[in-house]
Amino acid sequence: MTTPKIRSLFPATKQAIYLNSASQAPLNTLVNDRLQAHVATELNPIGRKGFRRETVRELLSKLLGGSPEEYALTTSTGVGLGMVAQGLNLKEGDNVVIPEREHWNNTFPWLQLEAKGIEIRFARLNADNSIDPATIEKLVDDNTRVVAIAAVRFNSGFRPNLAAIGEIAHAKGALFVVDAAQAAGMIPIDVERDQIDVMSGCGFKWLLGLHGTGFLYVSNRVVNRIDPVLPGMYAASKVYDELLLHKDARKFETGTIAYALFNAWIAGLELLLEIGIENIYEKALENTDLLLEGLREKGYRIVTPTNKRAARTAIVHFNTGAYDTTKGLYEKLKNERVLVTLQAENIRVSPNFFNTKEEIGLFLSLV
Repeated sequence: MTTPKIRSLFPATKQAIYLNSASQAPLNTLVNDRLQAHVATELNPIGRKGFRRETVRELLSKLLGGSPEEYALTTSTGVGLGMVAQGLNLKEGDNVVIPEREHWNNTFPWLQLEAKGIEIRFARLNADNSIDPATIEKLVDDNTRVVAIAAVRFNSGFRPNLAAIGEIAHAKGALFVVDAAQAAGMIPIDVERDQIDVMSGCGFKWLLGLHGTGFLYVSNRVVNRIDPVLPGMYAASKVYDELLLHKDARKFETGTIAYALFNAWIAGLELLLEIGIENIYEKALENTDLLLEGLREKGYRIVTPTNKRAARTAIVHFNTGAYDTTKGLYEKLKNERVLVTLQAENIRVSPNFFNTKEEIGLFLSLV
């Protein structure tokens, strides 16, 4: 698919320079068309066909690995991680290892367990905001039940070595749990290659869906170690007066979800498969090559770890060295219709495969 064709699918590219996919993907016409078609059937339900949950599961497994039945449909990253944290039935004396300054969706569910006597151990970041597997390994022991980490960190764009960390967790019999919110749809992920036991993500960022869509992957290897905490009508066989839970990740599904949103999301997932995640990731690195070179030339402070190209993603954080001037620069960009995020004390830039070199150049000319 050519760049002009791709850009034609994203009307936002005609209105602004959209460098904010880490916050939310701009709605594309394929998803919107499918959404409107679904809504139309609500006006006239005669002949309407039911939504197939299996379709979304199949597409997710093609994008991220595993099998379709290892995916449950959820409404957000936090919901999936929260269900897992509660469903593990950890006991006093157990511990969970997490890097410090993770996204709240990957800290709050675990921190809540402290009231039950579960120890939460935070692995320290390096000075450049990266995290070494060895740092995590030092905290993992025979009482570690979970090692949890984001596949891409929202506040730096750093991409940790998932396979290495998964191996560390498994050496002590711990579950390897991954927050994929800032990764799925942007970097290549294979749940089996990366030794992931559990992975939770959302649809509205790099997976080109809308708010209210998400997934929870639970490997068949470990599915019996986690109890469902909110089983609804889709979690078990349709038998009256008896709970016959599915023996795979479907047991974590609850009741009715926003079918219009999930049905529309199918078009976004199909687009990603057509373009190819490897191509999307290579474009991410090309974009950030340009960004990093330009920001360095202008003397800005780069917050994103850049020593290893394999640890980079489509996300770049930088600042001016002072919050007031950084905020002023953010406001200037917004006024020029260049959309980025003011994230804590930094500006976060997150281009996607529909962005061009010319747009990156214009952004750099404004900063």
